[in-house]
Amino acid sequence: MKALPALPRLHAITDERIARRPDLDTVAQQLAAGGREHLAFHARGRALSGLEHYELASRLGAYAPTRLFVNDRLDVALAVAATGVQLGHGSLTPEDARRLNPGWWIGKSVHDLREAEAAHAGGADYLLVGPVFPTATHPDRAPLGAARLKEIAGLGLPVIAIGGVTPERIPELMAVTIHGVAAITALWHAADPAGAAQRMVEELNG
Repeated sequence: MKALPALPRLHAITDERIARRPDLDTVAQQLAAGGREHLAFHARGRALSGLEHYELASRLGAYAPTRLFVNDRLDVALAVAATGVQLGHGSLTPEDARRLNPGWWIGKSVHDLREAEAAHAGGADYLLVGPVFPTATHPDRAPLGAARLKEIAGLGLPVIAIGGVTPERIPELMAVTIHGVAAITALWHAADPAGAAQRMVEELNG
């Protein structure tokens, strides 16, 4: 693992609907208050234009000491001086991304052991793995469960688990020796975003 900056343990990921919410800045500020240096915002939205993605990333990058990651759009990540990038199935390889900025945390989204092994061999710094539990975000994907998640964690890269993650489920995930978790609904749609982020960090840190 890289020495600095530390890879955050809690990742708050957006989608197009969240990116266009009128209360985006208010909720982001609350999440940042609860998660602080343990929280990374992911500027993500496949249907966003380049300008929309840049504006989203710029807004999410305003809440120090949180970190900013950008999904897929490496041009946007360069423009906003992001801490890291999250690469999907159709993105550039980790090796290609590293040529753009060797200081980035470079993550790869994977859904099974085969994809995880390929990402590990391809030079990813960490793996975003899911869905670990049933989730409305990807109802077509069967959840991995703890046993298969443990296999992926055994590859040795930091694992960020996503998919149906709630504060109550984090102890079960930590027993698999993962590094952290990512969430959309449990953070952005929480009744108390600051409290939700704080509780998840507390569960992650034991």
